[in-house]
Amino acid sequence: MTRMGIRVVAIALACITMSAAMAMAADPTASLKQGKPDLKSAGPLTFGPEGILFVGDTKGAALFAIDTRDSAASKAKGSVEVKELNAKIAGLLGTDAKQVQINDLAVNPLSGNVYASVSRGRGPDAIPVIVRITADGKLEELALDNVRFAKAEIPNAPKPGPAVRGEDPRNATITDLAYVDGRVFLAGLSNEEFSSRLIAIPFPFSSEGVDGAAIEIYHGAHGRFETKSPIRTFVAYRIQSEPYLLAAYQCTPLVKMPVAELKAGAHVKGTTIAELGNGNRPLDMIVYQKDGKDYLLMTNSARGVMKIPTEGAGTAPGITTRVANKQGLGYDTIASLKGVVQMDQLDDRHAVILTQDKATGTVDLSTIELP
Repeated sequence: MTRMGIRVVAIALACITMSAAMAMAADPTASLKQGKPDLKSAGPLTFGPEGILFVGDTKGAALFAIDTRDSAASKAKGSVEVKELNAKIAGLLGTDAKQVQINDLAVNPLSGNVYASVSRGRGPDAIPVIVRITADGKLEELALDNVRFAKAEIPNAPKPGPAVRGEDPRNATITDLAYVDGRVFLAGLSNEEFSSRLIAIPFPFSSEGVDGAAIEIYHGAHGRFETKSPIRTFVAYRIQSEPYLLAAYQCTPLVKMPVAELKAGAHVKGTTIAELGNGNRPLDMIVYQKDGKDYLLMTNSARGVMKIPTEGAGTAPGITTRVANKQGLGYDTIASLKGVVQMDQLDDRHAVILTQDKATGTVDLSTIELP
């Protein structure tokens, strides 16, 4: 072959490679393979592009990306209302409501359909299930026998063992997820000395794409720096156009962390911008805008639902000394919202919430207007 012929072939191959790369960038589902994801458990959920659902598998120490085939955009998201959701899921799965544990929920931002991660059964033999709830209240199990998916292993996960503060460390391998600008951020614990960490996993997944940063914060209620308490829930938020994560911990420090510092092997010191009251566990939170201002909406185990203005997040001084009760950013308690255990934003004006009646164990799914 002549040099000119070789050059033409090389240019053609380069164009094919570039076209394939562009196609994959345009269609993230192109990186997924067909098959059955080997989920050991179904925990935290979040959505990425094109209807891709990210599922945290704490038991298997893995993150799954699953193509839900639910990518048709809907301009008007329907209000979702399902009474006794746990009982209805139990009926769908052919079991008793006491054998159903709803672990998390996420709204598909394209379709407005709600997805719930579920454990069928209790203990180590519980079966992971993903349930889809449509705007008309219809429930269906997301079939996983033959789907397009990808899997990322989570390194240095804690081994199952004796409970620490009432929790098996393995169950805190993944405590929350968020998809931000082509990366999945994953909070949880590792088996390393500084065990509280944040991992950034580029999507599409690759064998070299896991960046883990150890996190250290000052916990005002405890009066000390901590490296072993995991983030319980977090959201992405921009402060002066720079990307940050706002994270809530047990008892309840609220911390900001610049995304630029969350690199492989880094030891990041988060800035504690609020102490929201001890004796409490944050459960879930979202960030939204109303009347031109930004707010966090956080639900908690002992302090109800908090509405926290974020305009002072950028300038709030870091808390570095013991706090008797509360300090930093303040909040209003939304008295009308009781028993909220999970939430996700439905659209600019609404959120979907799970509420649980402690006396009966009944779980309801409903839509609220953002306060």
